[in-house]
Amino acid sequence: MMPDLGKYAVEVLSAYAVSILLIVGIVALSLARSARIRRQLREIEERRRADG
Repeated sequence: MMPDLGKYAVEVLSAYAVSILLIVGIVALSLARSARIRRQLREIEERRRADG
């Protein structure tokens, strides 16, 4: 299943690993930011309802 990467196997697999880690990190940061902004927006909307 694994293609023969020859003498560059370590470099290619390292590049794949770093890329996957970066993508996972970006997705995790995006989800965390989304949750934080949703929470802030909900708080703002609740304050506006209470004042109005």
